[in-house]
Parts: sequence; structure tokens; C-alpha cells
Amino acid sequence: MNPDLGAAPGIVALVLVSVATLAIGTYGLRFSRTTSDFMVASRTVRPRMNASAISGEYLSAASFLGVAGLLLTFGADMLWYPVGWTAGYLVLLTLVAAPLRRSGAYTLPDFAEARLDSQAVRRACSLLVVGIGWLYLLPQFQGAGITLASAVGGPTWLGSLVVGSVVLINVISGGMRSITLVQAFQYWLKLTALLVPAAVLLVVWAGDGRPGPATGPAAAGGSLSWSSPLAESGPTGLYLTYSLIVATFLGTMGLPHVVVRFYTNPDGRAARRTTLVVLVLIGIFYMVPPVYGALGRVYAAELAASGRSDVLVLELPRLMLPGLGGDVLTGLVVGGAFAAFLSTSSGLAIAVAGVLSQDVTGRPYAGRRLGGVAAFRVGAVLAVVVPALVSLSPSQVGVATTVGLAFAVSASTFCPLLLLGIWWRGLTAAGALAGLAAGGLGSGLAALLTLFPGWADGWLEVLLRRPAAWSVPLSFLVMVAVSRLTRDRAPLHVRRFMVRLHTPEALDLDRG
Repeated sequence: MNPDLGAAPGIVALVLVSVATLAIGTYGLRFSRTTSDFMVASRTVRPRMNASAISGEYLSAASFLGVAGLLLTFGADMLWYPVGWTAGYLVLLTLVAAPLRRSGAYTLPDFAEARLDSQAVRRACSLLVVGIGWLYLLPQFQGAGITLASAVGGPTWLGSLVVGSVVLINVISGGMRSITLVQAFQYWLKLTALLVPAAVLLVVWAGDGRPGPATGPAAAGGSLSWSSPLAESGPTGLYLTYSLIVATFLGTMGLPHVVVRFYTNPDGRAARRTTLVVLVLIGIFYMVPPVYGALGRVYAAELAASGRSDVLVLELPRLMLPGLGGDVLTGLVVGGAFAAFLSTSSGLAIAVAGVLSQDVTGRPYAGRRLGGVAAFRVGAVLAVVVPALVSLSPSQVGVATTVGLAFAVSASTFCPLLLLGIWWRGLTAAGALAGLAAGGLGSGLAALLTLFPGWADGWLEVLLRRPAAWSVPLSFLVMVAVSRLTRDRAPLHVRRFMVRLHTPEALDLDRG
């Protein structure tokens, strides 16, 4: 096959997705005028549109590429990733969504300051939002580089450049108003880009008479069987699995690009309805990547043996269907993959830019104060450029693993802050700071050591690779213990604020 012709579908898909993203973002620009438009779309996004947008930004590189690759390499145990990511929204629905919307905040630091009346807690939350946002943006740019290199033979840095440029143009131009329309479109594009090729490839597999996924030790290059019991991996396998469950179940509620979406709903009831629809949409999506993982065990086991499992979704169509048909399906999945990178990166850029514009670039600088929209745009540039540059450094950590680390840091910091801040009047600023420090430093250090391996082995390496099982309980315990010791310093307005969080808008007289 002529390599130039083979790359053509991927190039066409990349151009079409980028142009469509910019076109929809430009359309949304007509409605973006105020700071509220840029940061929370003036709180007017309806549940169905918001659910599509949330699903679009939530289903990232790890969902589109990483899940299938993990299933190819390690087998059905890795289904805990999509199960945990979906179940995290159920926790968010029942415990956080509506009260968080009623708080009236724009960002997580806003909520923390309003609840605890502390600038110190606000600054700590701002640092964490930026850190988690950058950590989550890193695999989006890495995935874009992998996709471009696999599909069209381009250098890996080009993927980061394309995604970063498109995201910056949209975010700077229209903020949350534009990105909402873009991400809603990209959810349906991603679902189509995975579902249609999967259906065609299943027909191909059924017609060629090959057996199903291997279940013996020779599967995936002789590493693990398709559904090896957890007990075969011993105590380390059990720890890794349970730690992953903790991170994914509890990390969703603290992801800055997810939480900021609930501030765009008109009220708490709309926030709950949005979350219900999100559960349906992401549940449908996550039924598809396991198909690629299973077919990969039949047709592409060598990818796992060579450490290239993240490209399974991109390369499987041509492996199973050589010729024009495989090229067309490859172009479709390339378009879906870039939609995944663009949508998640856009949401993260919005969240990080909002925090930077309020707490960093929005402060007096060189004798002047930047305006709201101007500060937001400066924050957007910083939000995108820093992780894009870091993504250019060589890394042996898979896309899904990096995303899992972001979930672990989120679960170890914002999960305790939100749950205790919403449901326990006893939380104090000192307790919150101590818990954020314990959970943030512990999980953050573990993430850094995992991203740059070679520092540990044995059980220490296992504890660092999946820190949530110990860092989340540590954060909760420290927050509660220090709050008990400083109960006399509880905010004076805490009773009134708790009533606001838990009273439906129709009955909340304080809102007029």
C-alpha cells in the first residue's frame, strides 16, 4: 500500500474534525460577551445539551484509546476502568451535583472560600485545580501525538501542536458558551467513530472463521490470560484493583473540568437531571472499547508484546480489513480520537483558565488589573501551553495510567473537601488545609515518581503507581481530626451556608 494514500483518510479526518470544531466554536462566539458567558455560559445550559457536552469532555484519550489497549494487554480485569469512571458519576449525582450548583460558585476555589471563609484554602484549591488540570491535559496531548504518528506517519509533536492550537482558538474566542456546543457535537462524533467500525469489524471477524479471544497464558504475547482471576496476581494485584476502584469512584467529583459544568446549569434540579443523562450516555459509550480489546486479542496480540497497545483502536481496522475499507474505518477512528483530545482538552483549559484568571493573572500585575475576559484568555494560554510542552518529553507511562493518576490526586483532595464541606458542618479551614496538604502531597508525589519511573520497585512502586487506597483515607482522617481540634474556629456563617446548599431554589428565600 502506498503510504501516502494510506495516510490520506487520517489527514482528511483530522482536517474535517478541526474545521468542524472551529466552525461550531465560531458560531458559539456570537453568544459570548460577558465574563459569565466565558466561565459558566451564564448558567443557562439545559440538561440534555449539558449532558452531551459533559460526556464529550469526560470521554478522553484514556476512554477512546487507553481502555481498549489495557484490555488487550491485561484482560478483563481492566474493565474496572470504565466501570469506575461511570460509577463516579453516580456518586456525583447522589452527593454533590445539586448542592454544588446551589452554592453559586464559578470554580472549586470559589466554593471552598464561600464554605470556609478562607483565602488560604482558596489558594490551595487553586494550585490543586491547576495541577490536576495539567496532569489530565498531559495524556490528551500524548494521545494526539500517538494518533498522528500511527495514522499519518507524522512526528508526535505535531499532534500536540494541532490539538493545542484548535483548543486555544476556541477557548480564547468564546469560552464556555462556544465549548458547550463543540463538546456536545464531539460526543456524538466519538460514539459514531467507535461504534461504526466496531460493528463492521465484528462482521469481518464472524465471517473469517477465527476463534474468539485467547484465554490461555499465551494471550497478548504470553503475558496474561483474558480473564485471569485477581487472586493469581497475589496481594499486589488485589491492592492495585481496589486502589483503582477508589480513585475512579471518588475522583470524578473533583475533576475541575467536570465540576465546572454543574455551575452552568440553571438550578440544582437541572444539575441532577444532567447527571442522570450523563450516566446513560457514557454507559453506552463504554460498551464499545471492550469490543476492540477482544478483537485485538485475536488479530493484534503483537501490539501488547511490543508495548504499543495504545494504538490498538487506530491500527485494528487495517489489520482486519486491508485495502480501502480499512483505510476508511481508520480515518473514522482517527477523527473520533482527535475529537476526544479536543473536547477533553477544551474542558480542562476552561477550568484551569477560570482559576488562573481569578487567582493569578486576575490579580494586580505591573500596576494594573486585567479585565475579566482578558485575564481569562491569558489563563487559557498558560493552561494549554505548559502541559503541551511537557508532553514532548519521552514517557513510558500509558495514557490510561496517567489519567488514573489524575483521578487519584482528585480523589485524595477535592473529594474529601466536597463531601465534608457539603455534608458536615464541623469542617474548618485548618482541617481542610491539613487534609488537602496530606492527600495532595502524598498522591501528587506518587504521580510524579510514576511519570518518571526508576525511583522505586516492589511494594513501594505498587503503592506509588496507585496511591488512592492510602491517600484518600489519609486526607479524610486528617481533615476530620484537625477540624475536631479547631472546632472553635468554624466559620460563623456555616449554618446559613449549609441551608443554602440543601434547600431547593424554589424554597430558598435567601435568593430572593
